[in-house]
Amino acid sequence: MTVTLCALAGTAWASGSGGGEQVNVPDSVIAEQRAALAEATKDMGFGPQAPRDLDQVKGSNTRVFGAAPASSAMNLCDIHFHENAEHKGGDFTTYAGNGDGHGNGTGFKYNGSLTKAELTPVGHPIGVSEHGDLEPGDTIEIHYVYTTAQGVPAPTLNSCLSDAINNPQLRVEGVVGVLVNDPKAADFTTLAEVEKINGLYQAPNLPNDLGDPVVYAGSTTGPGYDETGSPFEVTWSVRPQVVKIDINSVDAWLQNNRFEEDHAHGVRNLVTNPDLLSPIIN
Repeated sequence: MTVTLCALAGTAWASGSGGGEQVNVPDSVIAEQRAALAEATKDMGFGPQAPRDLDQVKGSNTRVFGAAPASSAMNLCDIHFHENAEHKGGDFTTYAGNGDGHGNGTGFKYNGSLTKAELTPVGHPIGVSEHGDLEPGDTIEIHYVYTTAQGVPAPTLNSCLSDAINNPQLRVEGVVGVLVNDPKAADFTTLAEVEKINGLYQAPNLPNDLGDPVVYAGSTTGPGYDETGSPFEVTWSVRPQVVKIDINSVDAWLQNNRFEEDHAHGVRNLVTNPDLLSPIIN
């Protein structure tokens, strides 16, 4: 299948020391993008979109699709993460700013405080891209992507699709983390382990102690959809609490992982148009 889901991952961004001063476009740029999205999707039949404010349960999108099965009944097909949380809610409601207007430097940050020790610089760049790198104190949103299609976890989100099933159900388990320089914090290589269980690829260490997930009907994300609707139907399950993650373990994973990820991805503007949001009923 040649259809791509790469816009779910988006573009790279990191606000660390390698990225220089963050540039924030005026609010008018974000407003124009939201207006363009509304115009591009009006009366076109697009389903509910993502990401969203998890505390806003109202939505008037009338497109309905069946909720994906539990992740334990699906195949894990991809793991990647975004710099700053794409969703807003729970422990991550601090706005990072408008960024550059292309998904870089925007999103939401961890609301809490960290110790001086946790924020100690690591002394070398991690996850370097043209937009910077990662450093202690950065927030990330990890996406564990699952599909009902048969396949093997592999680079790019095309691994979630199949020539045998043109319309697989998709689920994303979302976990927000804050990076700290602390070997006692959660190990990302452990969080991202992949194992075949009962014939299905799984992430056996997916955190389940970060509060009751907010489950809703949405779409793929990424800044490629800031001005156009995503045509994919995705069941989202986003945990409201944040896990502290050892940044050195993130460095280790980025240097060697089956998904060929080597940097954080950018984020899509928060979707606020009620016509593009599903009601949250859980």
